[in-house]
Amino acid sequence: RRPPPPPGSAPSRPAPSRPRLGSRSPAARARPAAQHGSAARGLSSGGLSPNRRRRLGGFQIQRGKTDPTSYKSLGDSFRTIFQREGLLGFYKGIFPPILAETPKRAVKFFTFEQYKKLLAYASLPPGLAFAVAGLGSGLTEAVVVNPFEVVKVTLQTNRNAFTEQPSSFVQARQIIKTNGLGLQGLNKGLTATLGRHGVFNMVYFGFYFNVKNILPVNKDPNLEFLRKFGIGLVSGTIASIINIPFDVAKSRIQGPQPVPGEIKYRTCFKTMATVYKEEGFLALYKGLVPKIMRLGPGGAVMLLVYEYVYAWLQDTIDSN
Repeated sequence: RRPPPPPGSAPSRPAPSRPRLGSRSPAARARPAAQHGSAARGLSSGGLSPNRRRRLGGFQIQRGKTDPTSYKSLGDSFRTIFQREGLLGFYKGIFPPILAETPKRAVKFFTFEQYKKLLAYASLPPGLAFAVAGLGSGLTEAVVVNPFEVVKVTLQTNRNAFTEQPSSFVQARQIIKTNGLGLQGLNKGLTATLGRHGVFNMVYFGFYFNVKNILPVNKDPNLEFLRKFGIGLVSGTIASIINIPFDVAKSRIQGPQPVPGEIKYRTCFKTMATVYKEEGFLALYKGLVPKIMRLGPGGAVMLLVYEYVYAWLQDTIDSN
């Protein structure tokens, strides 16, 4: 026993007791339970909570600065996806675009020609006729590609390894089984897709053919090729800048919702308003750089192929 303190001295405070090894406070004990609940919600939605699953293509499904896995830049997104999902992670959702690409391009250029012929009866100015025909072709194209887009976005927002995620056909069957073929299922986000393709093609075709008819033709075939390529490059770039808010809205609607079981992003323009209100104006332009990198030169190549193939077909028909 300790000797009693001398008279007049202040009473000593008892030494704080050390917690036993392995003991935790009530708050600390509560944390694992919450974590297990989050993990359960994540597993019920495909292995990872929805706010951790995004597509490569522009950070468009990120939910602002509070998202713990936000990509800081284009380079950071490439590095992060490679580290977490491997090289094949860059090719998630590639099969639906491959299936859709041929009918998509065929519909785009075929319907553009058909709408252009129909508008010839309306006596519209040529510049306006090109833009309206482009709008019509984009709206038609959107109806064809939207189901493929739903499957692609669903696959790309799955953060499991490439070999662990379902195939495109399995994913499509799952979407149909769960939500059907309508606007909550395989055609979810149709309005945003209509806006994306309609606006893009309207600017794309309208700008290209109007500017091409204004700038003088070069007699040198190589310079003429570069002239058309340059106009097509600018056309694809401007169209991408103008239509990307619809692209962001489409990705938010078709991608995983922030809270499981609660639909936050429902309609096109309401989604745009929500993104603008919560994340700012620049959030509507997420993914602009990779989009321009893809559709700037890609759009120029498509227009050149269309022009030269169309001219060849016309010469073939005329010669026969």
